[in-house]
Amino acid sequence: MKLTRNCLLPLQANRVWRSYLGGRSLDEIEGQPQPADGNFPEDWIASLTLANNPVQGDPDEGLAKLTNEDGELVLFSDLVESDPEFYLGKEHVARFGTDMRILAKYLDSAIRLHFQVHPTTAFSAKNLGINKGKTEAYVILAIRDEIEQPYIYAGFQRPPSKGELRKWIETQDIASLEACFDKIPVKVGDVFLIPGGCPHALGEGILMVELMEASDLVVRFEFERGGYVLPEESRFMGRGLDFCLNVFDLRPKSVADFACQPRVLHEFADGSVQKLLIGEDRTRCFEARSTRIEKAVTKSEDGFYILVVTAGSGTVEIGGQVCELKQYDRVFVAAEAGEVSFKTHAGLEFLELAGPVL
Repeated sequence: MKLTRNCLLPLQANRVWRSYLGGRSLDEIEGQPQPADGNFPEDWIASLTLANNPVQGDPDEGLAKLTNEDGELVLFSDLVESDPEFYLGKEHVARFGTDMRILAKYLDSAIRLHFQVHPTTAFSAKNLGINKGKTEAYVILAIRDEIEQPYIYAGFQRPPSKGELRKWIETQDIASLEACFDKIPVKVGDVFLIPGGCPHALGEGILMVELMEASDLVVRFEFERGGYVLPEESRFMGRGLDFCLNVFDLRPKSVADFACQPRVLHEFADGSVQKLLIGEDRTRCFEARSTRIEKAVTKSEDGFYILVVTAGSGTVEIGGQVCELKQYDRVFVAAEAGEVSFKTHAGLEFLELAGPVL
């Protein structure tokens, strides 16, 4: 199978089964004839991460695929393994090998997601023997028309005691658990960072890009959503409730703890602007930037990134390789890309989702 080294790797849809309902907006983006919500509410972008869905029976589920020059489907992971320093960068590979360390997704919710919490890197290293946790970030792209008050839950505003939390989880007293949160209103363009340890849930009717540490570490402390009951092995990381109670950050949190305020990184001669959405002042696990191209810009970045088009259309070019871009397209840009040129047809805007700060 032919593996051609390219700086620009256009990515196709990579839908993944989940235990909650959604995905209608993703169907619409893909041009499906009858868009509908179901159990494929996520699209994993440039993923080197396997989905933990044994019931699906696909050993490669979650791994991104591309079409090579012969029209064959190849795994993105095979490309990275064939030349990791080219795709991920010499310094990244020296530290992490071929672990990209990040997972990016489109996520489209039809219902509120399960209450859940992820461990911090420090907790994972000390108690699980794993050198990453699961800090995650949200960039809100769209809200369904029928949703009047879109929201997320993030952190406990009124934390329970550990004993209360254990009791409410054991008895699935969802009303008491939900009363620990305030609804945090969201709108298109908002950016949030949810550190490991903070319990959370995404509300219904939201299309977003989610960027996270690439781990499958999750404590789901609400067992049923949308008629699906989570099996035991999907609740407590295989460790039991008492162990997992130590994952929770039980300090009271406010909206200010999670909302991110973008700042301008670069203003280009043609009026284009690049902003930093999430930088190392908030986390070293990943970086998120946004860029609006007014006419044409040539720029370079340190390290690889995933380009996700959020509005407009245009082109991206590296060394004669040109990719047309339209809303919701995604392209992986290799660490060794060097200078990258962008032109806009109609107000091109995109996210740049990068790996950990080295």
